[in-house]
Amino acid sequence: MIKQILGVITGYAIFVISSVLLFRLSGVKPHVEASVAFMFLTFIYGTAFSFLSGLVTQIIAKTKNLKVNFILFIIMAGFATFSLFKSDGSSWTQLLAIFVFFSNFDFRRIVYNQKKQYNLTSPDSSENPYKPGFGL
Repeated sequence: MIKQILGVITGYAIFVISSVLLFRLSGVKPHVEASVAFMFLTFIYGTAFSFLSGLVTQIIAKTKNLKVNFILFIIMAGFATFSLFKSDGSSWTQLLAIFVFFSNFDFRRIVYNQKKQYNLTSPDSSENPYKPGFGL
């Protein structure tokens, strides 16, 4: 349980720190209008870091399901929704966090299910068709 909590906290910290760094280094304020190019860069950057935060959460938690990832992305979407209602100005960053970065959970679920389907999580398993003894 402690590993799962630590995983969620670490995953969220990765997402938040990467977001703060993007806006600090670029000099763009997150709640003002930005160019379409910067919004696209933020989309790519945020998607990558939300995926990375979910991956790190999974590694630290050492669990075989995606419950911790779901909790992480609920927290991410929750804070973004809270920020959406409390901030003035443009809300494109919060909308990205709610609808794009949160939906990255579905992509992680697909990757996770592929790993389970092909048994890539434990190569010594008796279900692994590539294990010596299966004629390959």
